[in-house]
Amino acid sequence: MEHAYWRRVWSFRAFYLMLLPGVVYYIIYKYVPIYGLIIAFKDYDILEGIVNSPWADPWYKHFQEFYESPYFSQLLGNTVLISLYKIIFGMIPPIALAILLNECRYKWLKSIVQTLSYMPHFLSWVIIYGILVVLLSENSGIVNRWIMEAGGESIPFLSSTDWFRSVLVGSDIWQNMGWGAIIYLAAMAGIDPTLYEAARVDGASRMRMIWHITLPGIRNVIVLLLILRLGQMLDAGFDQIYIMYNVHVYPVADILDTWVFRTGLEQWNFSLASAVGLFKSLIGLVLVLGSNKLARRWGESIW
Repeated sequence: MEHAYWRRVWSFRAFYLMLLPGVVYYIIYKYVPIYGLIIAFKDYDILEGIVNSPWADPWYKHFQEFYESPYFSQLLGNTVLISLYKIIFGMIPPIALAILLNECRYKWLKSIVQTLSYMPHFLSWVIIYGILVVLLSENSGIVNRWIMEAGGESIPFLSSTDWFRSVLVGSDIWQNMGWGAIIYLAAMAGIDPTLYEAARVDGASRMRMIWHITLPGIRNVIVLLLILRLGQMLDAGFDQIYIMYNVHVYPVADILDTWVFRTGLEQWNFSLASAVGLFKSLIGLVLVLGSNKLARRWGESIW
């Protein structure tokens, strides 16, 4: 039996070889750094190293420091709200775009729209912020010029606490909508075409086929992506926010990651940064387990 098992493994050696770089990547960059979490429970000194640095007294010292920070509730609230906005408003556009592309009869039009829609995914947030400045700047932005020419007053989109979250969520949707649509299109390609043919024979309209065939056919992918997004609830998008925010919008845009970067890494308080990272990871684990357990009731869990 054991000989047959290894012979079967050997028959798939090409696939295991292809899998090897990904496994090595996760071991080096995901699993090995777990050892470094120990500094969350130490008064880490970069000169002494992880092993020789003294243990924190009490062991939860840095967690308590984070919890007792006057910005804790604001940081946690901003992080959760921005993540929820991105999940709620960011789930529907990729699905809608994928359905429209799937229903498109002209392949050339489908190819052009698909290419244009996922190109922003490859732009860095620095470039996207430059585009937003050109469009939304209070003094020289194109949008504000149109508003003022129409008789209105300019709006400080990038420095207003009323508008900044909308700019964050809108730009995130614009960047990732086309890329997300590719995943749903791949799922739609796996739907049995005979289902559409049978529905067409029965006189079903395109909307009914979308509602009763297409959406149920990609439901498992929707649930999978939703569970993964919930697991990253406390990752509200450090790159985007750090590049785009300013002191005027700290009350609505400062999140856990940006605060840790300023108070933890810039001040070399690595123990505090590690403690917050561990806190985020534990919350993410709970959210993934809880959402997966909830999804299992509808038969759509990922394990």
